[in-house]
Amino acid sequence: MTLAVVAEGAQAALLKDPLWASSGAHNVEDYARWAGNLCGMACLKMVLAARTGRAIPIMDLAMGCREHGGYVEEPDGRIKGLIYAPFIPFVRDRFGLDARVVTGISTADIGGILKEPAFFIASVHHSIRWPETEPPSKGGHLVLVTALEGDRIRFHNPSGHVVATRENVEMPLETFDRFFAGRGIAIDR
Repeated sequence: MTLAVVAEGAQAALLKDPLWASSGAHNVEDYARWAGNLCGMACLKMVLAARTGRAIPIMDLAMGCREHGGYVEEPDGRIKGLIYAPFIPFVRDRFGLDARVVTGISTADIGGILKEPAFFIASVHHSIRWPETEPPSKGGHLVLVTALEGDRIRFHNPSGHVVATRENVEMPLETFDRFFAGRGIAIDR
């Protein structure tokens, strides 16, 4: 639904999503309200599926993370998060994952981070799905980095609009760096 969200806005597009019920949301309105904030939970869902073979509904993950403080619902209905610090005890307590917040790093540092952890959830600008563009800023969206080989990085992007920008995306580190905010979450094996 990424291109529909870009064209119509999240609320309008997601209210028409025929797959909303598989998210675990109570209704399509809750799904549409939360969906724009769930890139971190999509990354977690991928990690858990890779480790356990089980796909947990994304809203179940989000509500559990919210209980730990990883999401905050504002009085006006806006959702704030993913907040990294509470995410760490959430994944430890609920799934037994060892994770840590990583800040102040360069794109070149990701290779060293991936030597120990199995995954790295990286903060990038959402326009990374159009790598030829120049992002207006860095960060604000999360992707799941799975490998760094030579001068190329591989990741899954929850907001990729086609398979080539969503699954096993590969790009030069130099390109990734234009979008990367120098922070993320390392998840150990």
